[in-house]
Amino acid sequence: MRDLAFVAFLLTMWGVGFRRPFLFVAAYVYIDIVSPQRLTYLLLNSVPISLIAVALMILGWVVADDKRDVRVAPRQGLILLLLVYCYATTVGADFPVEAAEKWEWVWKNLAVAAFLPLMLRTRLRIETLLLFVVLSAASIVIVGGIKTLASGGGYGELNLMVANNSGLYEGSIISAVAISLIPIILWLVRDGTVFPPDRRVRTFGYALVFACLLIPVGTSARTGLLCIALLAVLMLRVVKRRMLYVSLLALAGLGAVPFLPSAFSDRMGTIKTYQADESASTRLAVWQWTIDYAREHPLGGGFEAYRQNRIRYDTVRTEGTGASTTVKRDLTVDKSRAYHSSYFEMLGEQGYPGLALWLLINVVGLVRMEVLRRRYRDPDGDLAWAGRLAIALGHAHLIYLLGGAFVGIAFQSFLYFLIASQIGLDTYLSRKRAEAAWRPIRRGRVRDMAPA
Repeated sequence: MRDLAFVAFLLTMWGVGFRRPFLFVAAYVYIDIVSPQRLTYLLLNSVPISLIAVALMILGWVVADDKRDVRVAPRQGLILLLLVYCYATTVGADFPVEAAEKWEWVWKNLAVAAFLPLMLRTRLRIETLLLFVVLSAASIVIVGGIKTLASGGGYGELNLMVANNSGLYEGSIISAVAISLIPIILWLVRDGTVFPPDRRVRTFGYALVFACLLIPVGTSARTGLLCIALLAVLMLRVVKRRMLYVSLLALAGLGAVPFLPSAFSDRMGTIKTYQADESASTRLAVWQWTIDYAREHPLGGGFEAYRQNRIRYDTVRTEGTGASTTVKRDLTVDKSRAYHSSYFEMLGEQGYPGLALWLLINVVGLVRMEVLRRRYRDPDGDLAWAGRLAIALGHAHLIYLLGGAFVGIAFQSFLYFLIASQIGLDTYLSRKRAEAAWRPIRRGRVRDMAPA
């Protein structure tokens, strides 16, 4: 029955898409984030539904969409350049079979990120894309929040609907993404038009924010705690009464401590004693190996190049107190350990050119959102919603990049949905400015040409 429900929902979305082609985009977002093919037993897991969704999305744009005011942004060219470069490193990868497996989903994420802004011509479409990103991720976040409240969770113990610990179903990844969603949720609660803000929308939105905050607790992911700290700092830019906000934040933090599960508290305590934590020590050793590898292979080793690493490191722990304190060192030898960082993932797999391209794509996005924030910061202006959306997208992007420092998510689709939304908002506002500058000139010319 569950398989039939997923199939019926997907076919319904595709059916409606033939009347409203942009809904093919919404269907693709749902498939990419929720991965219904991984939640079914038989009917969808043998069909390439993601590739079908991409084909329908492009076909709908080519056949039925209005292309008169389409604009191409420089960042779309950078994304395509990164796509070509990744293909080149895949052809010459150190592990060709494993690299080809990762390439199968990476190229779609990059290609869709370059294509999507062509369809994001209106405020409604930009909002619809973000709404489906939020609601699709919410299907995972809500389940995680409920299980956290029921059991307290634990590192590697919070089952998010599937046993396969990959994509958004991995603890550290969903923790970073969940906190990144919060600025966008708050924007939808305030400025959304698909679901106009009312008591029901606000109640659901704030409850979803609470569920997002629960995810790092349930997964015991240290990455999530750092993302929450950054979110708290970034919110100082948008709140009106900062002293009240800081006071309430401190009270909420103190009040939450007694209710936190011991597994979460113990896990967070390892941030201070990272040298005694095997996971943290492994990260540092892998990062050093990646730097040494890139020194010898500046163009990268292709996807999955980490499989050749061989690392040795010491874990240091202190036992006893006072005069009886002893320091113990344990030598650990390991191999084929993942990068545990988006930045080192790019460096090891795509080398310095790939890392530079990826950083440029992200930095340009953050700069453009800051420009739009300053340009449309008038709270009474007609485009005040755009300024607030630029703030939300910029904050979500920063939080994601912080999370990416500790988990390999350089090619996750959520990042590229954010980037596509940023480009769509930027080009939409460029068209608005061009229209505003053109109309007075056109009216003036008509008056000059009128007979006396």
